[in-house]
Amino acid sequence: MAANNPAVISVIGSDQKGVVAKVSTYLASHNVNIENIEQRVMEGLFIMTMLVDLGDLSSSLDQLILDLKKICGEMDMEVTVRLHGERSRKRIAILASKESHCLDEIAREHQEGRLDADLVVVLSNHQDLAPLAEKYKIPFRYHPSADKPEHMAFLLRELSELDPDLVVLARYMQVLSPEIVTAFRNRIVNIHPSLLPYYPGANAYKQAHEAGVRVCGCTAHFVTEDLDEGPVILQDVFHINVGADSLEEIKRHGRALEASVLTDAVKMFVRDELVVADSKVLFKPGRVGQAE
Repeated sequence: MAANNPAVISVIGSDQKGVVAKVSTYLASHNVNIENIEQRVMEGLFIMTMLVDLGDLSSSLDQLILDLKKICGEMDMEVTVRLHGERSRKRIAILASKESHCLDEIAREHQEGRLDADLVVVLSNHQDLAPLAEKYKIPFRYHPSADKPEHMAFLLRELSELDPDLVVLARYMQVLSPEIVTAFRNRIVNIHPSLLPYYPGANAYKQAHEAGVRVCGCTAHFVTEDLDEGPVILQDVFHINVGADSLEEIKRHGRALEASVLTDAVKMFVRDELVVADSKVLFKPGRVGQAE
């Protein structure tokens, strides 16, 4: 029988005994019926999703949420309650500099309905990408980065006001301040033009070309205070014909892959398909950790 008033309860935290029992006992005591439950332990992280029926709930929804947060908080776990079918579109802010390929693909996927989120702004340290943002009807704001502290203050003000769920570095060629990284921890995704941990920092394709490697790639990862060392979300590769492919050809292949991998990582975040635990990205049940 279909639930009259369905909701989804998600619980995430370090694996321990009694989690299912405590949550289930509380729900039963308030006449909440569990329609379906899925649970998984990955590298010590417990992930549980419950589909429940709130049709006979004996308390208010607000009280239910407060009580569940208290129960899970005592176990150092996070819990969310979402009415089934309730739309909770994520808000995305994009940071970019001059290169257009990543911004263009993300915006095009959004325009064509394959990225179910709201692109709330493009922030930049140059004006070059203003026409592209205008093409996709995304608000564009910029502040030069000659004065780095002032530019970072500009970003922090804009992001704090907009409060996006995700900040995407679409070839944004600046290192973010610790204040921004802290304010949006595990909510800033970057694309780096190498298979990290190899060739971090600048000129990664040049490094690969000079080293004569036959496989190169790119990495989508969360941003931390340590440059290019954040938890890896996705990686993908392309082959180099050593001695025949010029540096410009390598860059051309790389840019196409960067746009694809970054966009896939953004989609996974929007669909709540991943979690970060112990500096690793773990994929929720039913998802393999490979680029589409």
